[in-house]
Amino acid sequence: MTQPKAVLIGPPGSGKSTVGAALAERLGLVLRDTDADTEAAAGKPIGEIFIDDGEEHFRGLESEAVRVALEEHEGVLALGGGAILSAETQRRLSGHTVIYLQVGLSEAVKRVGLASARPLLVLNPRSQLRKLLEERLPIYERLGTIIVATDGRDPGEIVEEIVKELERAS
Repeated sequence: MTQPKAVLIGPPGSGKSTVGAALAERLGLVLRDTDADTEAAAGKPIGEIFIDDGEEHFRGLESEAVRVALEEHEGVLALGGGAILSAETQRRLSGHTVIYLQVGLSEAVKRVGLASARPLLVLNPRSQLRKLLEERLPIYERLGTIIVATDGRDPGEIVEEIVKELERAS
């Protein structure tokens, strides 16, 4: 059965894309990002999907992108920050090596920036990010088979910890 070596989850600013790319390179694998898959399926950026079609439509596209990627990708897979909100996606992640990249609010705000182009953070990025972290934290913690703190650490350090955890788990 084909399945990703590692699935990265976490809120905006946790480093899924950056750490995912470095981890894939370190393991000699390919990184796949479900946000990119969702944009490709819609033919437009995520922000435009939200504006033109609404969040519900976006979440449907995102859930399908996750389903396909989990079935066919053998490398490192980075999920969009809100992908874990889908009960179906939560169920599908069972049995996978899910790495939760943990980030605090202050660090996430620094990484994302207050002038974010992320659709859910448009009006008041700091307040919205706090709300997202509060509602998603229990899900991230429950789904993560490996939890890695990212605050104050560079991607190389985080990747080395993940590699050690992957070796320990296999």
